[in-house]
Amino acid sequence: MAVDRTLPTSEAADLLELVREVASKELSGRVAADEENAAFPRDLFTLLGRSGLLGLPYPSEYGGGDQPYEVYLQVVEELATSWLAVGLGLSVHTLSCFPVAAYGTEEQRAALLPDMLGGELLGAYCLSEAHSGSDAAALSTRAQATDSGYRIDGAKSWITHGGHADFYTLFARTGAPDSGSQGISCFHVPAATPGVSADAPEKKMGMSASPTAVMRFDGAEVGADARIGAEGQGFPIALAALDSGRLGIAACAVGVAQAALDAALAYAREREQFGRPIVEFQGLSFMLADMATGVEAARELYLAAARRRDAGRPFGRQAAMAKLFATDTAMRVTTDAVQVLGGYGYTRDFPVERLMREAKVLQIVEGTNQIQRLVIGRHLARGE
Repeated sequence: MAVDRTLPTSEAADLLELVREVASKELSGRVAADEENAAFPRDLFTLLGRSGLLGLPYPSEYGGGDQPYEVYLQVVEELATSWLAVGLGLSVHTLSCFPVAAYGTEEQRAALLPDMLGGELLGAYCLSEAHSGSDAAALSTRAQATDSGYRIDGAKSWITHGGHADFYTLFARTGAPDSGSQGISCFHVPAATPGVSADAPEKKMGMSASPTAVMRFDGAEVGADARIGAEGQGFPIALAALDSGRLGIAACAVGVAQAALDAALAYAREREQFGRPIVEFQGLSFMLADMATGVEAARELYLAAARRRDAGRPFGRQAAMAKLFATDTAMRVTTDAVQVLGGYGYTRDFPVERLMREAKVLQIVEGTNQIQRLVIGRHLARGE
């Protein structure tokens, strides 16, 4: 089903048309086989970068696209509609570039961003640890100051692109062990740094083509210029990045839900029972109506939050709401899509079972939906 989009400029409309063309020609024909074989489509990220799609919300002076978040997120959604691993990969890469773009020195931006935004380098975001997921301030990875920079020791868990990324945006403790959120700093760590390694990829329920792995930093030494922002500023940087990253996950969720709705509608229009298409039966048409309403509402919620961000207004509460609602909607819509297809929906001959498995992770990544409710509640308690 074609999505009726309202875009701010004709340039943005042309951009979305380019994305649809890339998705149709390069993604749709590969997704089933690559997901089945757990094949990471690294070449597609190079293609996206060279097509100008890896740095859309960043300044053109560093190779970005100067696009508002309202447009960038619709690109993420379009890609996720065809292949979640690619849409989410773009979102994670954008998240990984954020600290350098927003908090780096002019020298760091000039040296790092062109390759990061141009497709030559792919990023990963290293915040979570085995014992500090939702409680990110409890991280224990250590960056010890040396004469020439820092020595990093520790392990990061659940890292998207782990073992395949070209750089890792890493958060490590530079303060005392009991310094909490005040003692965390942010670092740009190239993958080729000695002491950086990845465990075998996790065996996940879905998104098999997107590698997720534990990253280990065993005496990895980086220069002083690898630190992004001031020492001890890492936790505010991480939270600022995650506010924007949650909008990326919301857009991914809408893409997955849209794909499931499209598949369910196509099947319901063609499948006949009792002499007519099953879409004409009230019980099924009501289910499809609820699915379509949820997808539309989720899209408008993330776009409203994006417009607040573009206008320079606070958007943390709205980002949490968009992530919460969109990912819960994706889980519900994909589950209902399986039901619409009946027995066929439970087989791998149709995409909806894969979409249902993929939707689940979106309720977990970049802050579980329970954490989103906590974030929203705290904003409400402060009258925000």
